[in-house]
Amino acid sequence: MSQPTLIGISLKMYFGYQRTLRWSEAVATVAASHPAVISGAAELFVLPTAPALAPVLDIFAGSPVGVGAQDLFWEPTGAFTGEVSAPFLAEMGCRYAEVGHAERRRIFGESLEVIGAKTAAATGAGLLPVICVGEIDRLPAPAAAQQCLAELTTILARTDGTAPVVVAYEPVWAIGAAEPAGPEHISAVCSAISEGLAAAGAGSRSRVIYGGSAQPGLLTALDGTVDGLFLGRFAHDPVAVGQILDEVTR
Repeated sequence: MSQPTLIGISLKMYFGYQRTLRWSEAVATVAASHPAVISGAAELFVLPTAPALAPVLDIFAGSPVGVGAQDLFWEPTGAFTGEVSAPFLAEMGCRYAEVGHAERRRIFGESLEVIGAKTAAATGAGLLPVICVGEIDRLPAPAAAQQCLAELTTILARTDGTAPVVVAYEPVWAIGAAEPAGPEHISAVCSAISEGLAAAGAGSRSRVIYGGSAQPGLLTALDGTVDGLFLGRFAHDPVAVGQILDEVTR
């Protein structure tokens, strides 16, 4: 792969404030000494809970680890109580913004049009959107890929089509499961998404990563067929983050 292996971590709402800071400090220590990060073979980003963004940005300041938000609003400014805009996040120093996670769709009813508007807001502010797509029920790889690409067509229609994006393939049936989807399924779907992005003109700097119970050992099993992983609970232990980075340099 021409680009570094991308490893993203979302903390969702699992940690309290102090634990978020302790975890970030531990991961910063891992990243500062890990050959995969030092050499540029791996690119690491973390998405903490919104109130912890400022201190987490401080912890990772001067390091190659990127920081981003788990959500954002689609308007740049205005009377939108409780929301956070893309320009605000960019001004803070964020580099990433997650959009369209299955939990946002299920719990908050976010439509593809809303996800598209948030994606456009992110790219417009210079943030790299992490767009989550994935089938709800188990499907054969070709059908799963077709569904993901159809969603991405609608989502990316709100952008100018030239800004790079990260697509996180997260089959909903695998989120929170004991095991991720099978390597062959993941490879087939991610490859089809990459090809679809390239055909649409959005693939040159875009990347496709896998999430959904991603854990140590999966990157090795995928053997370079994806651009990286999007981690959740299996990255709660900073030691596991180091183990996954180890797989980048094997």
